[in-house]
Amino acid sequence: MSAKMPSPRTPASAQPSQPAPRDDSQPSALTQLDRSLHAQLAHLTQGISPTSVVGAYMDWFTHLAISPGRQTELLLKAQRKAARLALHAAHGPDSCHTACIDPLPQDRRFDAPEWRQWPYHLMAQAFLLNQQWWHSATSDVPGVSAHHEHLATFFTRQWLDMCSPSNFLWTNPEVLAETARSGGANLVQGAKNRAADLLRLANGQPPPAMQEFRPGHEVAITPGQVVFRNHLIEVIQYTPQTSTVFAEPVLMVPSWIMKFYILDLSPHNSLVRYLVEQGHTVFMVSWRNPDGQDRELGMDNYLQDGVMAALDAVGDIMPKRRVQALGYCLGGTLLSIAAAALARDGDERLKSVTLLASELDFTEPGELGLFIDESQLAYLDDVMGEKGYLDGKQMAGAFAMLNSRDLVWSRMEHEYLMGRPLPVSDLIAWNADATRMPMRQHHEYLHQLYLHNDLAEGRYRVGGRPVALTDIRVPVFALGTQRDTVSPWHSVYKIHLLTDTELTFCLTSGGHNVGVVNPPEPGVPRSYQIAQHAASDRYQDPEAWAATAPAHPGSWWPAWTQWLRHQSGRRVAPPALGGAAATHLGDAPGRYVLMT
Repeated sequence: MSAKMPSPRTPASAQPSQPAPRDDSQPSALTQLDRSLHAQLAHLTQGISPTSVVGAYMDWFTHLAISPGRQTELLLKAQRKAARLALHAAHGPDSCHTACIDPLPQDRRFDAPEWRQWPYHLMAQAFLLNQQWWHSATSDVPGVSAHHEHLATFFTRQWLDMCSPSNFLWTNPEVLAETARSGGANLVQGAKNRAADLLRLANGQPPPAMQEFRPGHEVAITPGQVVFRNHLIEVIQYTPQTSTVFAEPVLMVPSWIMKFYILDLSPHNSLVRYLVEQGHTVFMVSWRNPDGQDRELGMDNYLQDGVMAALDAVGDIMPKRRVQALGYCLGGTLLSIAAAALARDGDERLKSVTLLASELDFTEPGELGLFIDESQLAYLDDVMGEKGYLDGKQMAGAFAMLNSRDLVWSRMEHEYLMGRPLPVSDLIAWNADATRMPMRQHHEYLHQLYLHNDLAEGRYRVGGRPVALTDIRVPVFALGTQRDTVSPWHSVYKIHLLTDTELTFCLTSGGHNVGVVNPPEPGVPRSYQIAQHAASDRYQDPEAWAATAPAHPGSWWPAWTQWLRHQSGRRVAPPALGGAAATHLGDAPGRYVLMT
């Protein structure tokens, strides 16, 4: 008997959770005033609800205020840390050879040898001790809700990172050394870099990386044809590069919050090209970048006119062929909804499902959950109500905040203080190529998936009836990445509790993007673990799985393509592009990916 969650099919309709956006047709003047104010505030707060943040700090502060025992603990900790720092400082310059506190492994701000000099070493040590104390102060206060504790801890860390000695000229020995070496040329160049960035932002120009890696020129250049187009998607069929191909086509569904070419970057790291060269017929969904006229497009539109329409298009070109479907990030979530609906209705078009860094249970979404609560989502609705969509720049700002130490402050140090622009890459260019999200669809997926967890708990409806992930019976390959802050691998691993089918789980090094864009390259340190779980096997918790699953050096791509071959049938002659009707609507990468 496999250890699964109780089947959600029976109680699914008991507590429906299908909130709809508020009626925007005729808002009152006072309601419109509130929404306009919130929309203007959002420009200053990166879309973060100030009420949500203030509420978290009030929860923390009031509970701490009535906890004298916890206050005493924190006071004693502060005294111990101050004494520790004073004892360390008493050794003068000799203290630079030792440390009274080490930074976290991912914190590389003070790695340079210049930080071993006095008094900069002491500044770094004082900062790290202060940071550690504030983490203790915002954690484990009795009575504070877990969400508010995480919010208070997160934003306190943001403010501390702003004050890091590495961010300022006179307290950063690396910058001072470079200033002395270059005679101040680094500061002049840094000022030029800052002025160029401000001018670019004022004129709405794209980042420089996007000008060096353009879809259809330097990236997304795998040959193919657009074979289907509707108001929401294009479907690209890639040109076969082998004399025979596996009978079952591969359909790729990326997340709608990203351009598809994350899966078709430069030739050396294109997953699409890798599959085509392995003998697979590959189809790709390319989402159109919505605008204000698409405000009423919802999750059902993205399901029916997106995934289902793409499956129909593949079926028209390769009739009677079952499809090996792949979904990435939220594209995997949407694909899972489609797979559950197809299974519920007895539709057997899918041969297998691959989910790359895709969550199905959203109870532990990692640091992204910091931005998910009723206050934040109501604020976001008002922000979207102004234009009818969420601007991709706001989404990018939220993701940058999750890793501000590397994506914001480290970049500012290098470009504005050191005068050295960071190297650009195809992945950086893709990341800057932001997309928009329609108001209704963004509202529905945040409420139904993240806030209420309807999919995992059997309340998500397709065609008026709930779908259950336990209905999926085709083999599933699920990938998690070790350093993922968007889809933490422990959350991705919960698929073991939600399905009753053969499941192969793979955990790879890297993060949400780098872990997926993981081509076989000699000399690049990569590794992965992989293990298969039969439907009848007992459940194993993620820590136990990680301790026992076989580890392998290198990229996970060959292991996955071997799994695909195992699911595939015979090899056949390549299908014609566009099928018998020879439908050609333009060369890859198509029209929609170029929309800004």
